[in-house]
Amino acid sequence: MNIDDVKRKAFAMPLTSPAFPPGPYRFVNREFLIVTYRTDIDALRAVVPEPLLVTEPIVKYEFIRMPDSTGFGDYTESGQVIPVTFEGQAGGYVHSMYLNDEAPIAGGRELWGFPKKLASPSLTVEKDTLLGTLDYGPVRVATATMGYKHRTLDAATVRAGLLAPNYLLKIIPHVDGTARICELVRYFLEDVTVKGAWSGPAALELAQHALAPVAQLPVLEVISGTHLLCDITLGLGQVIHDYLA
Repeated sequence: MNIDDVKRKAFAMPLTSPAFPPGPYRFVNREFLIVTYRTDIDALRAVVPEPLLVTEPIVKYEFIRMPDSTGFGDYTESGQVIPVTFEGQAGGYVHSMYLNDEAPIAGGRELWGFPKKLASPSLTVEKDTLLGTLDYGPVRVATATMGYKHRTLDAATVRAGLLAPNYLLKIIPHVDGTARICELVRYFLEDVTVKGAWSGPAALELAQHALAPVAQLPVLEVISGTHLLCDITLGLGQVIHDYLA
């Protein structure tokens, strides 16, 4: 393969069979269980990178079921999003994500900088309860429960929240082990259709784990539980701060 062929074909690793296809990436019937909880403000400030600002001691713990996603197929993820502001605009910093599928792990990390690791998340309905679990190996590190569709939420309000900016810290190492890319990335969800939105009583339990440290942001008080069903497109990102510049 000559140099021009490499330049033309190179998109993602590996060269001759990339782990994921080019976008855009559309998600149909994407289902969320989001438990919003109060945590320790100092613990948040220790993990959120400047120039993002933490304004209150709040975390959104999410379980997301994706049965139909362009290029990535059928998978589930779980993780923590921290409400922040950037230049006065409210948004969410994606702090941790755990997935059960290699393609979206590779694509998410390489394209946007999503903090994705391999694990075993699950989102199911058990009788009258929406149940989210996260296992890292054989260890259960997160369990969330919510009453199933107790109260309907306003779809327009939910959609407005989904359209807020999201932030990531993208890190790509150099061949010598130092950081070659270290950037703050902003992205948006696009073409959002909210098919259903509900609230209900919720609970969340996090367990200590050395390599899945979700409990480093401890649950001090559960504030709310939200259940969503949406169609969305995951927009590509924009670099808003280069830490190596």
